[in-house]
Amino acid sequence: MTAPLLTAEGLTLRFGAIAALDDVALSVWPGEVVAIVGESGSGKTTLLRVLSGLLTPQAGRVLYGDADIHAMGESRRRLLHRTDWGFVHQNPRDGLRMGVSAGGNVGERLMAVGARHYGNIRAEAAAWLRRVEIDRARMDDLPSKFSGGMQQRLQIARTLVTRPKLVFMDEPTGGLDVSVQAKLLDMLRALVADLGLAVVIVTHDIAAARLLAHRLLVMRHGQVVEQGLTDRVLDDPQHPYTQLLVSSVLAA
Repeated sequence: MTAPLLTAEGLTLRFGAIAALDDVALSVWPGEVVAIVGESGSGKTTLLRVLSGLLTPQAGRVLYGDADIHAMGESRRRLLHRTDWGFVHQNPRDGLRMGVSAGGNVGERLMAVGARHYGNIRAEAAAWLRRVEIDRARMDDLPSKFSGGMQQRLQIARTLVTRPKLVFMDEPTGGLDVSVQAKLLDMLRALVADLGLAVVIVTHDIAAARLLAHRLLVMRHGQVVEQGLTDRVLDDPQHPYTQLLVSSVLAA
């Protein structure tokens, strides 16, 4: 039987009197998309940052395979982020080098995993720009000349070009117009399925979670109050808080 790609056990983190995470556990399997939903302050972004090694919990552990990511050295964790993992930020400027061309942003990620042939790097970058629906003629433009939606698509290309095994996404459609969000979600769903990625995505958008995720975790006050297959949780929510989230979407 296939083993989980990522396993979290007993994650606990407090900021003063606030329990950001309260004994949280989850597993992510190869090729699985897991969405973490909840209102602002529920702990979902904190959980994503702990899972990806950007924050250290006060208790509990996160295992990638059999390696405890918070026990490994910083250099090894950075290597993991360059190779096996990817991270898509809500603000694409946090995931892009704004002073480097669009093609250079994608090419840099390839160089970080050992690619050295300039022609091959440029060709692969051009192929990925097409894949995320950016005109090849914009390859040498700076990201600052792109719209917010184009910047997000470029960040996705930069993240996925090395075909990581696991990708963390923090509100990837946040701040975008509804029509732009819809196109981006369709593109993400196709790429994730095509590449067979495992994804942990944080979102406040229930519709995005339904479209992308196999499994759903609902968080409130640092705790996972409900989890299960996405359609089951959204079509037949058991916890009163999940019922409230779903009903607020239906009423909108």
